[in-house]
Amino acid sequence: ELYDKFMCYCKNGGSDLTTSISAAEAKVPAVSSDIEAAEAKLSQTKEDLKQAQTDGVAAKESMAEATALREKEASAFAAEKAEADTNIAALKKAVAALERGMSGGFLQTDAAQILRRLVQNKQEMIDMDRQEILAFLSGTQSSGDGYAPASGEITGILKEMSDTMEKSLADATEAEEASIKSYEEMMSAKSKEVEALGSAIEAKTTQIGELGVSIVQMKEDLDDTQKGLLANKKFLKELETSCA
Repeated sequence: ELYDKFMCYCKNGGSDLTTSISAAEAKVPAVSSDIEAAEAKLSQTKEDLKQAQTDGVAAKESMAEATALREKEASAFAAEKAEADTNIAALKKAVAALERGMSGGFLQTDAAQILRRLVQNKQEMIDMDRQEILAFLSGTQSSGDGYAPASGEITGILKEMSDTMEKSLADATEAEEASIKSYEEMMSAKSKEVEALGSAIEAKTTQIGELGVSIVQMKEDLDDTQKGLLANKKFLKELETSCA
C-alpha cells in the first residue's frame, strides 16, 4: 500500500512539477519582453518630459521678450503721440490766431515757443518756408495792429504741416493698434502652449513614476519565477531519481 501511494505521488507530483515548469518557462521570456518594452517606454517618456520642459521654458522666454518689446514700443508711441499732439495743437492755435488777425497775441503764448522749436528742428522742411515761419514768430512780418502781409502764405504752410503731422500720427496709431493686436494674439497662443506643456509635464512625470514602479514589480516577479523554475527543475530531477 505504501508503495502504491509512493508511486501515485511520483506520478502526480511529477506531473504538477512539469506543468509548473512549463508555465514558468513560458512566463520568463514574456515578462522579460514586458520589462524591455516598459524600459524603452520609460526612456522615451523621460525624453518627452525633457523636451516638454525645454519647450515650456522657451515659450515663457518668448512671452517675456515679446512683453519687453511691446512695452518698449508702447513707450515710444506714447512719447511720439504726446509730442505730435503738442505740436499739432500749437499749429492749430497759430492758424486760428492768423485767421482771426490776432497773431500778435499768439506770439506771446507757450504754443508759439513750441512752434518755434518745431520749425527749427524740422529737417525735412523747405528752408524758405522755415524762414517765413520764423520771421512770423519773431514778429518781423507783423505791424502793430497784428496784420501780417504774408499771413495767408504762412497759414497755408502751417495747415500743411498740421495735416502732414496728423496723417503721420494716424499712421503711427494704426501701426500701434496692429502691434497690440499681434502681441495679444501671440500671448494668447503662447499662454495656451504653456498651459498644454504644463499638463503634459505633469502627466509624463506621473507616467514615469508609474512605469518605474511597474518595472520594479516585473523584475521582482521575473526573479521569483526564475528562482522557482530552478527549484522545480531540481526537485523534479530528484523526484525522477527517487521514483526510478
